[in-house]
Amino acid sequence: MADVRFLVAGDSSLCAEFGNEISKEINAQIRAYNILLKESGIPGIVETIPTYRSLLIQYDPGIISYEKLKGKLEKLLAKLDSVEIPPSEVLEVPVLYGGEEMGPDLKFVAEHAGLSEEEVIRLHSEPEYLIYMLGFTPGFTYLGGLNDALETPRLKTPRVKIPAGSVGIAGKQTGVYPIDSPGGWQLIGRTPLKMYDADREKPILPEAGQYIRFIPIDRAEFDRIAAEVEKGTYECRHYPRKEA
Repeated sequence: MADVRFLVAGDSSLCAEFGNEISKEINAQIRAYNILLKESGIPGIVETIPTYRSLLIQYDPGIISYEKLKGKLEKLLAKLDSVEIPPSEVLEVPVLYGGEEMGPDLKFVAEHAGLSEEEVIRLHSEPEYLIYMLGFTPGFTYLGGLNDALETPRLKTPRVKIPAGSVGIAGKQTGVYPIDSPGGWQLIGRTPLKMYDADREKPILPEAGQYIRFIPIDRAEFDRIAAEVEKGTYECRHYPRKEA
């Protein structure tokens, strides 16, 4: 049975804490527990939000009290090892790397790593990155699996505005900015996809538990995809991940 701590997180939220590090094993436990919760039929649960090492459970205190909910959640832990997690999907995200407009910090990342820009692009686009969580802004992806050679410090002075679709690196993490926002990550490219679109039936494109694979493209391909995205005719490529 997982060693889980249940913590108060406000007057209508409870945090189930599974560990204190970023790991696929902890993430798998969180995904399994989230599945259990959705199948449990416990009354009063409003929403569940997975993070790197915990699951935030929002509930209606008018329907269920904290103590009663905590008791039901503790009992569910006994079933954790029996949960079958469905295969993850891989979402392909096309990226135009480099250039002052799209990836102004690619040169710095390359110099910091002692690599060429082409090597940075190759190393960044090779892995399938697990989406551990979404946060900061709607659809911002916190990804695991960045090659250690690409670890780069954040900007000393954050930018006031980063364009939507920008792909960045900060420390051991990489991710995609879904909307125009401030930020301090090193920008190495941009995707023409809309990771967040309030007018779309499913506003947030990526999901926690999915994987992302970055696909290098050229400017002509970027413009073609961007035009299709605006028309609503572009179909994102995603497929079941082959588990190792």
